[in-house]
Amino acid sequence: MGLPADQIEDLRSLMEDWKNELLVYKFALDQMDTKFSIISQEYNLIHGHNPIEHTKSRVKSFESLINKLVRKGCDITTSAAKEHIHDIAGLRIVCSFMSDIYNMVEVLKQHEDIKILKVKDYIKNPKPNGYRSLHLIVEVPVYLTNRVEHAKVEIQIRTIAMDFWASLEHKIYYKLNNEVPNQLTDELKEAADIANYLDEKMFHIRSKVDQ
Repeated sequence: MGLPADQIEDLRSLMEDWKNELLVYKFALDQMDTKFSIISQEYNLIHGHNPIEHTKSRVKSFESLINKLVRKGCDITTSAAKEHIHDIAGLRIVCSFMSDIYNMVEVLKQHEDIKILKVKDYIKNPKPNGYRSLHLIVEVPVYLTNRVEHAKVEIQIRTIAMDFWASLEHKIYYKLNNEVPNQLTDELKEAADIANYLDEKMFHIRSKVDQ
């Protein structure tokens, strides 16, 4: 459970200080957005195929940040947030094919300024509800006027079909306040399997075209 709304309101006086402290995460996302734009364009020139359909980035809201610190039993400080919360900055990469996802990871491994801290492969090992995506926690340097900060960024890489399913699944859970009947969870799992079948089918078709 997070903090009640009235307690969060009492903490809003901290918000401006936190915005300044955590601005580095916005800069980290700006750098990653530029990096993936360059990767996408160069990959297209070399291979004749753009692996990235679109990207979306966000910095976690003040309220979400406070609630997550409370759930983790951490102090309500920016230092605790930086140490214990790894998805303050989030970047979602939507790719055309499953193979593009792993190609993007291999490309990132070649960038010396990016340190990959953790990999969670929910494509090879889907969550019980059917969720599929590849999650990375990376650390990137942010060059400020008088110092270098290192910020963690969570990167989620998925296909169009995975993103479509995850988006609708989130809306359904939000609509039902996370109280989803078993029948619907079973249908959502079936839909996830269908989306995975579509990914595999489209990759098979593309492989035939590339022969």
